[in-house]
Amino acid sequence: CHHQFFHSLIQKKNQKKKIFTDYFDGKQSLLQLSEKYHLSIKTLRSKLKNHEVSIPEYEPTDTVIIMDTTYFRRNFGVMVFRDNYGKRNLYWQYVKTEPIEHYERGIGLLKLRGWKIAGLVCDGRKGIFQSFRGTPIQMCHFHQQAIIRRYLTLNPRTPAGRELRELSLQLKHIDKESWIFVLEHWHQKWQDHLKERTTDPDTGKWHYTHKRLRSAYKSLKTNTPYLFTCQDYPELCIPNTTNPLEGIFTELKTKLRNHAGIKDELKIKLTDHFLAK
Repeated sequence: CHHQFFHSLIQKKNQKKKIFTDYFDGKQSLLQLSEKYHLSIKTLRSKLKNHEVSIPEYEPTDTVIIMDTTYFRRNFGVMVFRDNYGKRNLYWQYVKTEPIEHYERGIGLLKLRGWKIAGLVCDGRKGIFQSFRGTPIQMCHFHQQAIIRRYLTLNPRTPAGRELRELSLQLKHIDKESWIFVLEHWHQKWQDHLKERTTDPDTGKWHYTHKRLRSAYKSLKTNTPYLFTCQDYPELCIPNTTNPLEGIFTELKTKLRNHAGIKDELKIKLTDHFLAK
């Protein structure tokens, strides 16, 4: 009797897991699952809701952590910390915004679990370099180029802007010493242009004429110490972008779009299932 009872429980658990996998990984709709398992849609929703996702625990070791956040909508996203050596997602948390404290918390938890953080790859948001001072940090080249694109657009109006944007696109093809040289050369060439001012005829107050160009240059100049960490520590095999996570985020969102309109509770469960694989 007891044997049959536990056997029945295992069968139900396995069925629930199979339904969950078919729904998310197999991209099957509730209607298709209803026909396949001969269950009502209401019952299927209940099984999906009650399915418990198993989060693996890995043996801690030395690693480089890639960390980044993607958003499903405004004020709802997931922040992920990925083991670059083992190609595994070690920890993730659901967030409304990305304060530095969330990244500090994630790295702190991994250290408490025994992970030795040899290096970090991040998007370089304000304050993050100071928070992890002492740890080799690589600023993602893709994010740096995106910053320049926001300041200068894809088609800068001025020759100085076009040159600076082209320079930013060479990041992955250039070494640190050469980069410092060409960036300084650009600055010397256009320093008078950067100093140009515009005066408001009504108030008499002035501002720099090319504020966005100045901001783009300042971003590259400020982040230079973190743009070539992968070259400074070749033995750590640090990637120069967060692209491994970007690819995961793209695949996750593609899968979730197959089930548009689901509630956040199920979206979180599906995301847990995906990131735990």
